Amino acid sequence: MKKVAVLLAGNGVYDGAEINEAILTLLHIAKNGATYQCFAPDIEQLHTINHLTGEEMSEKRNVLVEAARIARGDIKALNHLNSDQFDALIVPGGFGAAKNLCDFAVNGAQATINNDVLNACKKFANANKPAGYMCIAPALIPFIYDEAKITIGNDKDTAAALTKLGATHLNCDVDDVVIDHHNKIVTTPAYMLAQSIVEADAGIEKLVKSVLALN
Repeated sequence: MKKVAVLLAGNGVYDGAEINEAILTLLHIAKNGATYQCFAPDIEQLHTINHLTGEEMSEKRNVLVEAARIARGDIKALNHLNSDQFDALIVPGGFGAAKNLCDFAVNGAQATINNDVLNACKKFANANKPAGYMCIAPALIPFIYDEAKITIGNDKDTAAALTKLGATHLNCDVDDVVIDHHNKIVTTPAYMLAQSIVEADAGIEKLVKSVLALN
């Protein structure tokens, strides 16, 4: 039975992991006969957003503690991730991927990545193990792979910034994926394009199946 490490960036689309994307990922991993373990960096998130109003709040929150809400408490700190124990890695999106795992949301083409995130993801890349990144999470990929074919959908400005970071961006429909067979990376737009949970589900299901098939 294949085992997948799932990297979460908090809890909530505007400041953490996109909850629907995260849950659909876990669901499709299980429906395809694999198991998963969730991880998140034990760090303070960039900021906290009131998801009702969209306004920034003064309180500070921890990425690992918040991500534990999605994982029903079954989650580990990212620095405890041993890639040797897993067959693949999947990273759901949400602004947390571009705010907490890296700072692409703030600095664009001048972005940097969290060291624990870089080290964990690079271990999968160096071991030639498959990885899936969805929504805005592909912003992490240029830091991990020297050359990679990816998608975030069809947003020109975001694609241009990712190109400056060193990736090759390909436009992609919401229900499809881009597969970089050389690097064993699968990407899908998810809520970069999805207008409903059904639309998001189509691409995420295909991503999970494709990642598991690359092993």
